[in-house]
Amino acid sequence: MKALVYHGPGKMAWEEKPTPTITKPTDAIVKILKTTICGTDLHIMKGDLPAVTNGRIIGHEGVGIVEEVGSAVSNYKKGDHVIISCITSCGKCEYCKRGMYSHCTDGGWILGNLIDGTQAEYVRIPYADNSLYPIPAGSDEEALVMLSDILPTGFECGVLNGKVQPGDTLAIVGAGPIGMAALLTAQFFTPSEIIVIDLDDNRLATAKKFGATHTINSSDGKAVEKVLALTNGKGVDTAIEAVGTPVTFGICEAIVAAGGHLANIGVHGKSVTLHMETLWSKNITLTTRLVDTITTPMLFKNVQSKKIEPKQLITHHFKLDEIVKAYDTFGNAAREKALKVILTA
Repeated sequence: MKALVYHGPGKMAWEEKPTPTITKPTDAIVKILKTTICGTDLHIMKGDLPAVTNGRIIGHEGVGIVEEVGSAVSNYKKGDHVIISCITSCGKCEYCKRGMYSHCTDGGWILGNLIDGTQAEYVRIPYADNSLYPIPAGSDEEALVMLSDILPTGFECGVLNGKVQPGDTLAIVGAGPIGMAALLTAQFFTPSEIIVIDLDDNRLATAKKFGATHTINSSDGKAVEKVLALTNGKGVDTAIEAVGTPVTFGICEAIVAAGGHLANIGVHGKSVTLHMETLWSKNITLTTRLVDTITTPMLFKNVQSKKIEPKQLITHHFKLDEIVKAYDTFGNAAREKALKVILTA
């Protein structure tokens, strides 16, 4: 089969790899129909995640058709259409029983990280009964790709960890796909104001269409003072960091109000400065999280009923074998006006 293979920072190739096979009774082999590229994949390509080694097939999102199942798989059979979760869950370990699937002792975020992932013609899914979701006939499978990762990530790591409440003032720093997913799902809780901060005017205009009440271009270095002006000097009840850089984390630290929440989503490849000299007395809560995907079934229902429409995040389409070109488009989002790309086999 063909797959997108990581060969060290800045190096990738669409090349021939062995087709995966069943190695444990709980495995399934899935033929990829549609997949996408995540901001985390860009971090991998920069070398920010050293656990990803030379030769790894990357990618952790997608929908497909079950090609083969192991003898212990009871929920799926050959021919079933499925959503692939970015998180692998055994369902039995201590962490899984606590709903912390991201820290499953034999799973977690391993696809495209510690084992071969979804940017390929086929992928092996461990613990298939717990790590796949059935797709009803007639569903919009492009929209459901967004349920693999970005929707539950934006919701769980940003909105839920950030304790967004009705009437709150919310700032989202970063208007990429994850920030947009947080923007869409935050509206379940009717915050009174949603401020979106980014360097890209196109993404900010899109955020306004998706429900942001205010947008701020931070390229002039004045994002903090603009947020404070909008909030009468108080700051925001929740600041969501959705990029993963020292600058964006610093903005969140500076704009969170007393008693507020700073919810980190971004993947950080470098250290940040925690300004305890200003934060120690502010009664804030700082949270970090790797998505657990515990909200995927609820989000699935809302996507199916069109209460939330993640398909609007898709800006570009490519064939799967055009994936190197797709990476160039996604990696130059401002130039290409890109949010999510869909790759179709």
